[in-house]
Amino acid sequence: MQALVWTAPEKMELQEQPDPSPTADEVVIRVAFAGICGSELSGFLGHNALRTPPLVMGHEFAGEIVEVGRDVTNFSVGDAVTVNPLTFCSQCRTCRMGLTQLCPERRLVGAHRPGAFAEYVSTPAFVTHKLPDGMSLRSGALTEPVGVGVRIGRLAGDVAGESALIIGAGPIGLLALQALQLAGAERIFIADLDPERLAMGGELGGITISPSATDQGADVVEVVKDATAGDGVAVSIDAVGTGGTRTQCVAATRNAGTLILSGLHEETSPMPAAAIIRQELTVRGSFAYGAADFADGLEELHAGHYRLDPWIVEAPLAEGGDWFQRLIRNPGNVSKVLLVPDRV
Repeated sequence: MQALVWTAPEKMELQEQPDPSPTADEVVIRVAFAGICGSELSGFLGHNALRTPPLVMGHEFAGEIVEVGRDVTNFSVGDAVTVNPLTFCSQCRTCRMGLTQLCPERRLVGAHRPGAFAEYVSTPAFVTHKLPDGMSLRSGALTEPVGVGVRIGRLAGDVAGESALIIGAGPIGLLALQALQLAGAERIFIADLDPERLAMGGELGGITISPSATDQGADVVEVVKDATAGDGVAVSIDAVGTGGTRTQCVAATRNAGTLILSGLHEETSPMPAAAIIRQELTVRGSFAYGAADFADGLEELHAGHYRLDPWIVEAPLAEGGDWFQRLIRNPGNVSKVLLVPDRV
């Protein structure tokens, strides 16, 4: 099979590799669509310790089962599926709490094992999900990022009638926007330096803020404060992950409000601890999704409650390296790139 292999920082090669074979409890999937994730962009640059070259990345995908392991009884060849790429033990304390994404034994398809930037991928059957009847493989490939949005919405709590701020109009920011809308938020401000990405947030119903690149984003806070009679928003979401955006979210959140940190652009950064203390803010990290968030995301996506169209680009797998470079340097009005293996 052909596979797109990350061989070194900023280098991708299309290589011929052996087709995978399933172990007793695995299935082999013919990949139809595989999305490029923001975490993979940092990996591509060599900034992510989770990923080590040479590696076939790709953990947002859907396809059809072509082979099942001898112990697999709930799937058949031809089933249309997507996969929760975070495997877990099911036995530890966090798994029993439903926080499977925090399992100490978690492993990620496309990081700890070969991923879906290939014609075929093998995955454990227990994290594989059949697509609902009538759901396209293209839509199914969006389940993983939608699960991230579902998780953020769940952590935001009761936002009905409230105001919120999202900094970052990339795929996760756009999906978080839709999660808060589904939860009944009245006004959702969204900020991004890229005008084309910001326009996507506006088309999805967000109140757009175009921050200045030269004043540390103080205008974001000012706009939010002016629009909320000086109080600030009930919930802020940092979908970027820099010291500046984290600080903006603190300043824009009202007393006793909630700040959700999702972006991972900077591993560490200063935080205005005194303001967090004096405002009695609740600060939550949001990492990926639990098994229930993923399953709910699949249902919500099928119901039409989430979308990234019309800004999705489909590209041949062979062009994956070029799209990594484009997304890092100038993403523009692209919400998601779905790589498509060549079937010739």
